[in-house]
Amino acid sequence: MNKNLNPLNWTKKQQIIGGAVAIVLIGGVTTGIVNHANHQAKERKIEALKNKKIKLCKARSEKAKQLEKSNQAGSKKLLDIAEKTPTDKNIKLAEDSILKVKNAEVKKAFDNQVVGIKNRVKLETEAKTAVSNYQKDAMNQDKYKTAQQAVNKFTSSYSKGLKDSLNKQLATSKKQADDATKAQQAKSASDSKTKVTNTNKEQSDSTGSTTNNSNNANTGTDSQSTVNNDVASGSNSYGGGSQNNYSQGGSNTSQNNSNSGSSNQGQGNSGQNNSNSNTGGNGSNTNNNGSNGGNSGQPTHTTKYLGWVSVDGVRKYIKMCDTVAEAQSYVDSTVNSAEVINLGFDHSIGYGLDTVEV
Repeated sequence: MNKNLNPLNWTKKQQIIGGAVAIVLIGGVTTGIVNHANHQAKERKIEALKNKKIKLCKARSEKAKQLEKSNQAGSKKLLDIAEKTPTDKNIKLAEDSILKVKNAEVKKAFDNQVVGIKNRVKLETEAKTAVSNYQKDAMNQDKYKTAQQAVNKFTSSYSKGLKDSLNKQLATSKKQADDATKAQQAKSASDSKTKVTNTNKEQSDSTGSTTNNSNNANTGTDSQSTVNNDVASGSNSYGGGSQNNYSQGGSNTSQNNSNSGSSNQGQGNSGQNNSNSNTGGNGSNTNNNGSNGGNSGQPTHTTKYLGWVSVDGVRKYIKMCDTVAEAQSYVDSTVNSAEVINLGFDHSIGYGLDTVEV
């Protein structure tokens, strides 16, 4: 081994230099170790920060998902309420909730549902108006067709209850109109028949009057003939002689008159017949009068009583009854029913009785 390499053989100067070199070498090694440790610590810190950021992002994403899910559920609930009770307030609440939904497809579906609700409300409003217009003018067939077409446009299941109610109202008003039309037709037919009967009676009376006048003229002629016979008979008796004979003749005249009268009765059966004819004529008049009185035997009008209860001016509950008591009982029971009482909280209720000739 070289003596120069052994530190024990170094000079003091060499020892100092060697010590310094050793210190430098040891410091370098130490510094390297420290730097390496610091680098590793820094890397661990960066990794920790990265992991924390990832966790925060995941938490934020999960929170956003939960919020979106909640917003969608809230919108769906408000849409269901708007479907069942499509008031302006409920529809507006649903629209406002949809604005919070972020999912584009879900939001579009909700928007389309709102449009459907608004269109349904429009159809229902038009149908209600059309039915109300028909009820106020139930004899108008054009209004009936318009109302029926408006109701038939309902396609939503949410409109089923209203559709059934409006169809029931239409059927009730249609029946009333048909009954009124039949009653009017029956009255017109009865009036026409009465007019024909009266015309025939007038013609019969006119013919009977002409016959009676002719018979009366014949009777006058027969009477004049009888008078002439009496005068002739009287003249013959008067010519029979003296005053005493005149008295006797007067008696004879009386006898002759009696005979003449008998003769006239014998001859004048036509006169008797004329009298009978006249009497028959009077009888005919009486019979004709009886015939006129018999018009009551023709189809007569029957009085019915219509009990009704209206909601907001529209007659919703109607029943045709035979008596006033029955109609009044129907109105009282309907007005006091739970359904009408509940309607009375939000609507105007009216009721009454109508007399109908059928």
